[in-house]
Amino acid sequence: MQKRSIAELNDAFRRGLSNVPGKVVITQGISALGQEAVNTIISSVRLFDDFTQDNDPYGEHDFGSFFYEDVKCFWKIDCFDPTLRFYSEDPTDVSKTVRVLTVMLAEEY
Repeated sequence: MQKRSIAELNDAFRRGLSNVPGKVVITQGISALGQEAVNTIISSVRLFDDFTQDNDPYGEHDFGSFFYEDVKCFWKIDCFDPTLRFYSEDPTDVSKTVRVLTVMLAEEY
């Protein structure tokens, strides 16, 4: 079995298209915008594909920014070990990695 790249795994997790292990965290600032906004923002995170050398210099598809109405939002994926205490020793190995997707207001970063 060929290993998938970090970018492929991050995209699959973020889009909810596979069984890549992970958790999604929504900050208080995003939550305070209301459920309709949260739904739209999560959809924007899933559909995000505007990766460039400037916003994705390592090609891992682990960060994005966009506007919801006039509010700038960020999302970030971090790869942890299964205990969520340390960074993963191998983010390409789903048995050793739990992804955490944090969705936040830019001002919360």
